[in-house]
Amino acid sequence: MTSEDFPAPPPGCPAHGSGQRIPMYTAEFAADPQAYFDYMRHHGATAPVELAPGVPATLVTDYAAALDLLQNPGDFRKDPRRWRDLNEGRISPDSPVLPLLGPRPTCMFTDGAEHLRLRQAVTESFARVDSHRLSVNVDRIAHYLLAQFSTRGSADLLNDYAKQLPLFVFNELFGCPAEIGDRVMFGVSGIFDGINAERANEVLIQAVGELVALKRARPGDDVTSWLMQHPAKLDDAEMIHQLVLLIGAGAEPLRNLIANTVHLLLTNDRYAQNGLLEEALDDTLWHNPPISNYAPHYPARDMEFAGGKLSAGDLVLVGFQAANAASARASAGQSSNRAHLAWSAGPHACPSKEPARLITLAAIEHLFNELPDVELAVPEESLTWRPGPFNRALAQLPARFTPTTPRRAVQPQPAQTAQGSAADTDANKERGGLWSSFLKWVRA
Repeated sequence: MTSEDFPAPPPGCPAHGSGQRIPMYTAEFAADPQAYFDYMRHHGATAPVELAPGVPATLVTDYAAALDLLQNPGDFRKDPRRWRDLNEGRISPDSPVLPLLGPRPTCMFTDGAEHLRLRQAVTESFARVDSHRLSVNVDRIAHYLLAQFSTRGSADLLNDYAKQLPLFVFNELFGCPAEIGDRVMFGVSGIFDGINAERANEVLIQAVGELVALKRARPGDDVTSWLMQHPAKLDDAEMIHQLVLLIGAGAEPLRNLIANTVHLLLTNDRYAQNGLLEEALDDTLWHNPPISNYAPHYPARDMEFAGGKLSAGDLVLVGFQAANAASARASAGQSSNRAHLAWSAGPHACPSKEPARLITLAAIEHLFNELPDVELAVPEESLTWRPGPFNRALAQLPARFTPTTPRRAVQPQPAQTAQGSAADTDANKERGGLWSSFLKWVRA
């Protein structure tokens, strides 16, 4: 290939000169990532990118190379303490990507025996989640959220529904009482929305720490208690970090997966008219995955990889969206084939993809059953996508529909998670949040 064969850099991309990295944090990248991926491929299976100002990385854009990396824990490690640029002080402590890349003692960021111990605790605790109970909880949460706006005739289906539902589900699963759950929702939203992410991270860790202390004293029938009781015997610090990981790594991708799939259903009549919700979900996972670039790894040694050179301690990420698009399966239109990389692969693949599918499909079914004539309220081309190197995430999803007739409130069954204490109730009088409001509705 000659330089004349290279595609032109996308609009707004400063990577025109030799040696410049391709920025993945701009509004231009968010608006048309595929144009950037096409341009990246002139580098080969990997490309030099910049995740945030001053944060260099290598992005794997080839499907086979991505699988090679993800399934090779001997050569590619997960512990960020190997990250050379971080160790040598070249990453700013207030970098917006550090909360998602910095060292944490979790199953996502450990290797070897320690990873196996933490991973088993997580997967075996989640395996105790009853699918029927999960379905009941999703039904109740979807009913509550839809009731907040269904009589209005319009809503932002991202911020009013897709963003909220996973957070509610995880608060249920983890047994969060009212005031703790309010702060969990604040913390997770702040981290991923980039609104004072450092403060949001502090609030989330403090809230989860209080949840751990509560469950040590009063265990319940919830994932937090099961994780605590696992033979791995996680200490309080390990518990906090595992829960922060699970809430963040569950809520944000589910938010985007629900919204991106609804977006596809609202912009392509073939799916909705034929009831092809599962096919729409799989197409979204292939072509518009909720986490488009992540899976940070670090070469254990200097090596040649996929036709290029990597040094020990380089930050290497997988471009899930780019790799899926490059796959022969995706380009052949075999969207029902679930060999996409949206759930990652190898020893660090998503441990709860089936519950994630259940939650997503149930949320979408409730939405379209309740609002059968829902449609976009703006032209599709006017929708904007949130800037950021990791997520494929809409900023808003405005919709309109025929308002529903107000109904008498349904008296739901009591919540199947631990109830808040008297202190929680008193605190909620002073500072109530979304989770507090839901619990009050559940208990009415």
